[in-house]
Amino acid sequence: MTTPKPATPTTAAAHAALLADFDAGDTQDFEDARRGLVAPLPDGGRITGADGAEVWNLAAFQFVNDGAAPDTVHPSLWRQTQLLTEAGLFQVTDRIYQVRSADLSNIDFIEGDTGIIVVDPLISAETAAAALALYYGHRPHKPVVAVIYTHSHVDHFGGVRGVTTPEDVASGAVAVYAPVGFTDAALAENVMAGNAMGRRATYMYGNLLPNGPTGVVSPGLGLGTSTGSVGFIAPTVEITEPVEEVVIDGLRFTFLLAPETEAPAEMLFHLPDLRALCSAEDATHTLHNLYTLRGARTRDAKRWAHYLNRTIDLFGDATDVVFAQHHWPTWGHDRAVAFLEHQRDAYKYLHDQTLRLANQGYTMLEIAELVEYPPGLGAHWCNRGYYGSVNHNVKAVYNWYLGFFDGNPSTLHQLPPVDAANRYVEYMGGADAVVARARESFEAGDYRWVAQVVNHVVFADPTHTAARELAADALEQLGYQTENGVWRNFYLSGAQELRGGVVRGPAPNPASGDTIDAMPVGTILDYLAVRLNAERARDVSISVNLVFSDAGTTLVQVRDSVLNHYPDRTDPGADVTVRSSFAAFRAALLGTTSFADGVGAGDIVIEGDAGVLVELVGLFDEFDFWFPIVEP
Repeated sequence: MTTPKPATPTTAAAHAALLADFDAGDTQDFEDARRGLVAPLPDGGRITGADGAEVWNLAAFQFVNDGAAPDTVHPSLWRQTQLLTEAGLFQVTDRIYQVRSADLSNIDFIEGDTGIIVVDPLISAETAAAALALYYGHRPHKPVVAVIYTHSHVDHFGGVRGVTTPEDVASGAVAVYAPVGFTDAALAENVMAGNAMGRRATYMYGNLLPNGPTGVVSPGLGLGTSTGSVGFIAPTVEITEPVEEVVIDGLRFTFLLAPETEAPAEMLFHLPDLRALCSAEDATHTLHNLYTLRGARTRDAKRWAHYLNRTIDLFGDATDVVFAQHHWPTWGHDRAVAFLEHQRDAYKYLHDQTLRLANQGYTMLEIAELVEYPPGLGAHWCNRGYYGSVNHNVKAVYNWYLGFFDGNPSTLHQLPPVDAANRYVEYMGGADAVVARARESFEAGDYRWVAQVVNHVVFADPTHTAARELAADALEQLGYQTENGVWRNFYLSGAQELRGGVVRGPAPNPASGDTIDAMPVGTILDYLAVRLNAERARDVSISVNLVFSDAGTTLVQVRDSVLNHYPDRTDPGADVTVRSSFAAFRAALLGTTSFADGVGAGDIVIEGDAGVLVELVGLFDEFDFWFPIVEP
């Protein structure tokens, strides 16, 4: 593990200047975060799996409660993390309870007439089960009768096996509600580009950094991500109407679909009998991401603002509390509506001002430097950039409408990083000269420029130790200075990797377990097409009939380095026909077993040239999770 360095006088001075902008007397968020506490998390917030391995530990974040923010942490991010450590079981209002900070997200327990309705069961089965046990320790032990997924991100469904079972769902004892399109969105987002997303997520959440004042503080949305068992149980009831009223266990719900906002499939809901609104993840106590730095589809700021406005119109007059799937609730009619308005206006402002400047000819990078909140928006803590940021959200709006190209033909076909770096370094007089000049810039506190220019030296010569050290020092100070939790983690992870190289830890596999089991034939084959190595497949022509006992027939063809598949078709002239269950074929194709094992067990029957299947499997790449990020 590399040793972090202290904050420089430049960073310390920057933080001292920021304190003058803070309203130290505004304690409303702390009052709200503590309101309604029923019980803290047991065992100091340490949650383990069946094997005793730790999957969550609240104590790792308690250092933020030891005093004022140190010079190595932005004081606003320090404050946000203090709020996030207010953990345990809380009563939101009559019949609504919430467990906070037992994972990245919140889990809600809504009391129906006969049972419990669980909303968003966290990332891991272990944390969800611990939250349910905490609830049962203080409330009547009614059965879980329904689960609601508000949207298609894993921290809102991955722990479902901790609160119910596939058997109870299949029997009808437990209904699972989700917005239309949920399954496709949940299965696709983390698989097609899952390896790259997962690797970048190690930077975003600082998975390899220690917790502490020179390491991970929090990503601002929650304290961090649990590391337990991730599952998936498909919805049994889809909400399909734009506004849909449903009675669940005697309690009235009004669902509002909000697609392509914070997630491709998302919905908010209102409980008219309780005058309570769940804003899902469309209104939380941070500016959220219009583009997430781990990588995902850009989100529509205009639509996000529209659905928050629609929420206010539909439910504002009948709402006395807003609770979300991250952070703490907002109580009181006027305050609840004002909170929704602040969030709405933040996304609308970024959308409108980005396009105003784009239509005047400014480029993405220029606009990101020009757009700042007006005082009326920036004064609200809930709009500060702990998770998303004004800077990268502006870039997201530009990208949503105009894409990567800024219109200047000199940027249309730029050299790739290594080729450009070699030329830059040569033009600037060589690596040593660049580092010497950059060191002067570092002493002057010009860390953004140092990180940018020395990156060229690292990409031209990854063995140049002085360049790596100076680049790491600059990234570290940038990390200390940023208010945004995930920017901090990216900067500090980059600094650590420059100093110590890529650390290969246990690699998460987004294409495994319940996720893969839930994928239909077409999605699995689309995923395999992404893994097809074009060079190895260049002169290959393969045709395979798949005849599944439980999933129909599909024709798979590989020609001209492209894998195509055709449902409900077979080819009499195919090279080979495979007869099996879909599960047996999937296991053999993805390497859980092998075709030989399947044939030997009698689960797979092969007609034709079995060698074609061996050749087919050999055409697929295995992705290395731990690819380098801050060096070529």
